[in-house]
Amino acid sequence: MDTKSLMIEKATLLFQQKGYKSVGVSEILKACDVTKGALYHHFPNGKEELLIACLKSLKEAITIDMEDIFKRHSSTQEATQFMINKLIRNLETEGKLTGYTFSSIVSEMATVSEPVRQACNSLYENIQTIYYTKLVTEGFSNEAASDVALLMTTSIEGAIMLCQTQQSTAPLKTISKLLPTILKG
Repeated sequence: MDTKSLMIEKATLLFQQKGYKSVGVSEILKACDVTKGALYHHFPNGKEELLIACLKSLKEAITIDMEDIFKRHSSTQEATQFMINKLIRNLETEGKLTGYTFSSIVSEMATVSEPVRQACNSLYENIQTIYYTKLVTEGFSNEAASDVALLMTTSIEGAIMLCQTQQSTAPLKTISKLLPTILKG
């Protein structure tokens, strides 16, 4: 793995686990075993530029994973249940949620930095588009699919935040239980 990819991978995990503001440049350098010069060589504008690269990387990884899940399952309900169960297993086995979650970054940075806000918005739009597309193929009208996709995105992201604060999988399990009602169309 090249140095730039390594920095993006390690910084993404640190930002997801601790939040952007709680992770210092020195912690990133130590985790990557690189010099400050290497960081600024790849990210001339520093930590915020690295964060945007992390968000773009997350967008790509989340999109690929979700599109794969939604292609393998015949309905939005089955795909979403699979995805939520994957998150629950991750929390139960590793004691933390990584992967789909970037909520802590949004809550910290979206109002502070326009480029970060745009990167976060793009990621959320991608997630909603995946839901929307599947819902339309299941017969939802464009308007209903758009509304349900927004509801699913906010419900799952909110449940992820609650799981982190409560250190419990209960919020995701509740969303998983209620989704069939929402997805009846």
